[in-house]
Amino acid sequence: MVTDSSKSKHLNELNGKDWVKSTKSWFVVNPRPRRKAQKNHPAKFPEELVSRFVQFFTQPDAWVIDPFAGVGSTSVACGQLERNSVGIELMPEFVEIGLEALKATSIGTEHHLIVGDSTKIDSVLAEHFGDDLPVFDFLITSPPYWNMLRKSRGGNETVHKEREAKGLKQYYSDSNLDIGNINSYESYIESVGRVLDGVRPFLSDGAYLAVVAQNMRDVDGIMRPIAWDLARRLSHTYELKQEQIWCQDNKRLGCWGFPTTYVSNVHHHYCLVLQKAKAKT
Repeated sequence: MVTDSSKSKHLNELNGKDWVKSTKSWFVVNPRPRRKAQKNHPAKFPEELVSRFVQFFTQPDAWVIDPFAGVGSTSVACGQLERNSVGIELMPEFVEIGLEALKATSIGTEHHLIVGDSTKIDSVLAEHFGDDLPVFDFLITSPPYWNMLRKSRGGNETVHKEREAKGLKQYYSDSNLDIGNINSYESYIESVGRVLDGVRPFLSDGAYLAVVAQNMRDVDGIMRPIAWDLARRLSHTYELKQEQIWCQDNKRLGCWGFPTTYVSNVHHHYCLVLQKAKAKT
């Protein structure tokens, strides 16, 4: 097994000024327009968001893992920042898109985008790496926000119709292995928790995690606090350290619920920051 890549007691290479700016509890990231090939992914993770956390929680040459890799945004950002990465993604077509995007950014670093089921992450990693499995210094991921993409609610209704008209995917897949297709909310929360539990043995002692999630107003009007429930569930395995709020201010506003019912325009996500406890000596 490859040893931990950490070469310094410092968490990152930031100076004091940049460190302070990075610890602000909210920030704005407006994703850049997608490449044509990426548009068929219904909820792409922005590289700019990944870069913010990777720069804070790792040193160069560190290993980063994303168990819900999508089209490889985490790997692309890591390649730009001289970090190594592993991404696991259920859908082969998304992996193909990610591998194409990596061609221009992976010089000097090592990246593995693997088609696989993250609920069986130990066997997926063992099959791919054998005895050369790296120790991961950081995990960043954005799991499916339950079955949100399958439901037309609030601003999502217009997005669904537009994507349908363009022949683009409106949700990830029809696979029964897809966590985004779980009907039971409680089962969904537990499934995400088990995936991230499964990564724990492969993380270095003291490694941080950033898990991006969004609360959801369901079609029946009930608020599903996905981020908060995930924070509670993940606290069984990791130490919950804090949250940062990722805001987007370039999304259009919809007039939902007018004039009788309050329905929010949700333009923010919760970035849950957790840590694997350091082994006691």
